[in-house]
Amino acid sequence: MDTQYQLLERVCDAAANQTILCVGDIMLDRFVYGGVSRVSPEAPIPVLEQRTVTSMLGAVGNVARNVASLGARAVVCSVTGADSEAEELLKLLSETDGLVGCTVQDSSRHTTLKVRYVANGQQLLRVDREEQGAISEFVEGRLCDSIAEEAQQAAAILLSDYAKGCVTEAVIDACLKAAADNKIPLIVDPKGTDFARYGAADLIKPNASELGGVVGRKVSDDEDVETALRELLAKIPAKGLLVTRSENGLSFLSETGDVEHFPAEKREVYDVSGAGDTSLAALGLAVAENADMATASQFALIASGIAVSKSGTATVSNQEIRDALAIKATNQARRSRQHLPLEERLTAWRAEGLKIGFTNGCFDILHAGHIRVLEFSAQHCDRLIVGLNSDASVKRLKGESRPLNNQDDRREVLEALGSVDAVMIFEEDTPFELVRMVQPDLIVKGGDYTPESVVGADIVSARGGEVLICPILEGRSTTGTIEKSKSL
Repeated sequence: MDTQYQLLERVCDAAANQTILCVGDIMLDRFVYGGVSRVSPEAPIPVLEQRTVTSMLGAVGNVARNVASLGARAVVCSVTGADSEAEELLKLLSETDGLVGCTVQDSSRHTTLKVRYVANGQQLLRVDREEQGAISEFVEGRLCDSIAEEAQQAAAILLSDYAKGCVTEAVIDACLKAAADNKIPLIVDPKGTDFARYGAADLIKPNASELGGVVGRKVSDDEDVETALRELLAKIPAKGLLVTRSENGLSFLSETGDVEHFPAEKREVYDVSGAGDTSLAALGLAVAENADMATASQFALIASGIAVSKSGTATVSNQEIRDALAIKATNQARRSRQHLPLEERLTAWRAEGLKIGFTNGCFDILHAGHIRVLEFSAQHCDRLIVGLNSDASVKRLKGESRPLNNQDDRREVLEALGSVDAVMIFEEDTPFELVRMVQPDLIVKGGDYTPESVVGADIVSARGGEVLICPILEGRSTTGTIEKSKSL
């Protein structure tokens, strides 16, 4: 049976052979960057000294950008005006690898434009130029014809509704019919409070705020979300609902009435702009590959998690997903063997050709200097073993008042660190016998050691291994911490 990571990798592999039809409102996102060093004499407002101007595809255009960056071919069916902004949009579509534009021009409308003025990473002002009225019947008909034609080569349809007039009832019907005729899924990123208008879409993907707006109350915890999802799905013809919940991950409800919650990974959030578009694109690719919802949800969470760690309306690449999966698989492999005796883990690691590292210490009160040595060590090997002085050994080295924390507590703290793969307690004053038993490929010490003075260096060098010294972090020591606490 394939592992979850193999299923996710399969989605990455399949992307190159997929075409995803992206339908909905399109806009031009323009960013004016500069610096602010003074206040206007005309009014109490900052003066932005313009330096650079960049433009990118927004709304369904950003969904398509993400589809393309994830490795698939994206066809964009939308409506623009017949203006300079439309020319810029078409140029961006034609210049972006993997994107195909099937836009319909309407000379009676303005192309939606959003201009953001940014200084020192801070957005000062956004100016929107848009029309929200429905497109004309003539333009609507041409757009529906394009949807019917392009869907014949597509593996999924993504309908992105930004309430700018493009997603009319006729356009929704065209998407539903194209999905049914070609036996492909239709996923909707909705707008407003009338989700019934999207018909029997395979999946509707609101965020938590939008879900709360539809049911008329705030949804926060899992129970709130489950109740709201069931209440809503009972009232609309959609086949499934998936709600994105920012740092709380996402939740999915199918026709069977089962709700599944998928937690998000904790990561530093730099910018949430466009994360919903990234999530929609990733869901589309996964569902198009017939992935189950657990796999599709994980794929979307990984993609959107990468997106929010970037600045601006960023895309996520196929390789970035693969890199994230490789890290996850490695971490899972580490955790899966933690219950095995160390001898068995060593045998398995050597059979896999992994580089085994070793460092040691008392680690009585864990501080930044310890963390630096451990992370330095982990960066230079595949698996890191930490030799830990026993309580008796610490007393002989540090005095009768030490250690402050017993060996079991110290071991538990070290084992909780992501950089550490195993902890071995030794009774001797030095880890020489432990090094001889482990036979590591790398040994690391921190401080003012020289490679020749490190205990066990001769054993490691004799088998062609490395001896490294981690630069010391000044002013950090357990003894120093203890002495400082006595003076308080």
